[in-house]
Amino acid sequence: MTQSDSSPSPQRMAPVSVQAGATSATVQTEATPRGPQTDPPSIAAQAEAVLAESPCTKMIDCPCGCNKESTVHLFDELPDDEVLYDVADLFKAFSDTTRIKILFALMGKSLCVADLAAAVNCTQSAVSHQLRILKQARLVRFQRDGKNVFYSLADDHVFTMLAQGITHICE
Repeated sequence: MTQSDSSPSPQRMAPVSVQAGATSATVQTEATPRGPQTDPPSIAAQAEAVLAESPCTKMIDCPCGCNKESTVHLFDELPDDEVLYDVADLFKAFSDTTRIKILFALMGKSLCVADLAAAVNCTQSAVSHQLRILKQARLVRFQRDGKNVFYSLADDHVFTMLAQGITHICE
């Protein structure tokens, strides 16, 4: 038996592109495991990988305001009350753990209510109720396929907000 025969074969990893805003990052995911199983990357590590390519990290003119030196002029005046109420309503949608679980379950894939209920360990009725709130906040969208309805994140901004949130909490 040669040295290469005795060592376990490495797991094959397939690159998957993840879009976040106008940027993309490549995250390695398991294609077919061979040999001993290793733990998948944590959500924090996945969030870091996505954000590593964002304008925020590169400190260029980021519209989110994280690069204060370049974007401070965007916040010279207080926005209208209506805009502030809308922002407050947006953050209210993030105030429930079940809704956050649903949003994380939808990162990178579309799911029906039954699959979401299984993923977040809730009843289909509870998931449907939370999806109504998430749709009203324009955080999720749906697409009908016959009798089935599949839900996904509304856009890349939602993905970025979730990734930023995880990164912020895990610091």
